[in-house]
Amino acid sequence: MPKYVVLFALLASVATHNAATCAEPHRIVVSTDIGGTDPDDFQSMVHLLVYADVLEIEGLISSPFGLGRKQHILDVIDCYEKDFAKLKAHSDKYPTPDALRAITKQGETEVAPYVGVRASTEGSRWLIECARRDDPRPLHVLVWGGIEDLAQALHDAPEILPKLRVYYIGGPNKKWGPNAYQYIADQHPDLWIIESNATYRGWFTGGNQSGEWGNREFVKQHIAGHGALGDFFYTSLNSIKMGDTPSVGWLLSGKPEDPSRPGWGGQFVRAWQRPYSRFNRITTPDDQMEVFGILELALPLDDHLPEKPAAVLMADQLELVGYMPGDGTMRFRFCSKAAKVYEFKIRSNISAIDGKVGGITSVAPSPAVAQNPSLDLPHWWTDNPDPEFAEREHHGAKSVSRWREDFLNDFSKRMLRCK
Repeated sequence: MPKYVVLFALLASVATHNAATCAEPHRIVVSTDIGGTDPDDFQSMVHLLVYADVLEIEGLISSPFGLGRKQHILDVIDCYEKDFAKLKAHSDKYPTPDALRAITKQGETEVAPYVGVRASTEGSRWLIECARRDDPRPLHVLVWGGIEDLAQALHDAPEILPKLRVYYIGGPNKKWGPNAYQYIADQHPDLWIIESNATYRGWFTGGNQSGEWGNREFVKQHIAGHGALGDFFYTSLNSIKMGDTPSVGWLLSGKPEDPSRPGWGGQFVRAWQRPYSRFNRITTPDDQMEVFGILELALPLDDHLPEKPAAVLMADQLELVGYMPGDGTMRFRFCSKAAKVYEFKIRSNISAIDGKVGGITSVAPSPAVAQNPSLDLPHWWTDNPDPEFAEREHHGAKSVSRWREDFLNDFSKRMLRCK
């Protein structure tokens, strides 16, 4: 029998922790880019709300990339209100729609500058307020989009750090906000955080995709027509994506205090030193960086600068704005979201760098890196790079997809409450 089959059979025998049986529910704050670049956050918000009776939701923060705003969270709560009487009939622990509206806040709407933070927001201040409450339970911060509000909260109130347990859906989100991420890695290495760059993909890739368990068929049979929330889910995207939902699944079934144990949100390893590469020249495809790592280019300039120097690095349809720290360089930070070759081109009013082209080759980490967890990051967890846990190129995804029938079956029962 293959080793991974034996391993998963052993893990499947491990009793999992269900939030519904907890003496006390988990405290959570969700930071989401709902309404921004991807409709999957609408689906994840529907899922979250039908489980709101077994979780203590203390904050819903709009932290978008793109045009998403607080109103998009409120739109889902409006659907929840239409289904509230039916949900309440099943459990009197569901929060009222107005209670949810009261904890919905607007967070940062811009990507953080090079230093990683900008200014406090309603969302970052609310996160601090929640963390400062006199409650012995940790505060789980589920980051579905921009990590800017978390970075700002840590900057403004670093004393809250020991109270936080962060589950960060990285990957593409990290691509949008490399500066806020790097600020946290550099300035708050003691943070307890799961950095899920690829594991989360197991919610919609792999596992049993046959019949009713298929991404599109499941929505058709078990979501559409199930109350206002079900119809909203279906019209947002008629196939399962729900890329942020593993962060909730982590609290519903698993061992939240131990990321190395199996659960619906995945199974993780202690993080090795967070990959960071710096070059004093524009790189070429002959250079390499680790996928999901941070590349920094610090390009030297000459003395002939315009009155208002500016530069943009074009990379993978992103426009990365350059930063001048005053040391004679223009700096850019880039995060790769896939193992492939990227091409760069600079557009600038500075003749020394205008029109320069280059690139980088992003490569997957060796499985061996997990054998050397960083002593500087004692509570930092990330995707397991062992190929036995991978779905194609997605490291760790199989540690989620192996539970597919379990978490989808449970979700379908929840949606019956709305019908």
